[in-house]
Amino acid sequence: MGIEVNNSNQYRIGLNPNLKLNNYRKNFYFGNSNIGDSFQNNSPAALFNEHEIKKMVCENPEVIDILKDNRIPLRLNMKEIMELKNGHCQTTQDICVQIAKNLPPALKQEINIKDLKEGAILHDFGKVLIPEKILNKNNILTEEEHKIMDLHSELGYQLLKKSGLNENVLNMIRYHHNVNGSYTPDINLQILNLADKYSALTENRVYRKKFDSNQALTILYKDVQNGNIDPILYYALVNAIHKDNTIAQKTSINTMIK
Repeated sequence: MGIEVNNSNQYRIGLNPNLKLNNYRKNFYFGNSNIGDSFQNNSPAALFNEHEIKKMVCENPEVIDILKDNRIPLRLNMKEIMELKNGHCQTTQDICVQIAKNLPPALKQEINIKDLKEGAILHDFGKVLIPEKILNKNNILTEEEHKIMDLHSELGYQLLKKSGLNENVLNMIRYHHNVNGSYTPDINLQILNLADKYSALTENRVYRKKFDSNQALTILYKDVQNGNIDPILYYALVNAIHKDNTIAQKTSINTMIK
């Protein structure tokens, strides 16, 4: 088995004959060397690196188990992950910060802004292993494709769990789509979940055009009514949009939320 890499400079490198997996699926070897050295730079930006991601795969056999169990080829989509880092993930991080700034003082004390920013920039990290044909499909995903897409949260967690990130950040990566599941989310995770949703709604996707702020907030307000989004966080987002000229709309948001 080999790692295939897709990046902006060389779209198809192909399988590396020097990359081998032992019979017990414990270690990867590039040539005759075992890649087992620890990460030297724990900054999120340093983790978006082909060599670092290969090391993550080598050090975490659970990643291979997930891919094999779901018949996903081992391929690094570097082009897609860099676009996410510089686009959706960066926007999500910016929105997280703005939501946090607009919370009541008592809630602001519960925010760890460093963890929040790291969790936001890394929340979709696992998509580096999701097949490009699913990531960029210009139509509705099938049930099986949805299942594979949903694996990105767990894949991101498994890839990054030995990278030096703290447990709070790792939980944000692992559960950012599951705030109403078995895991009890803290306020940082809830902010990330909301910012991720808003960011996704207001971005162009291959299968739809972006919604404007009013449309996105209308959609999210239904989640507030259904108890899936904390109203305090929602109104912090609304206030952030009012104050930030880069995302504020000319039409009045107040008429929609009264």
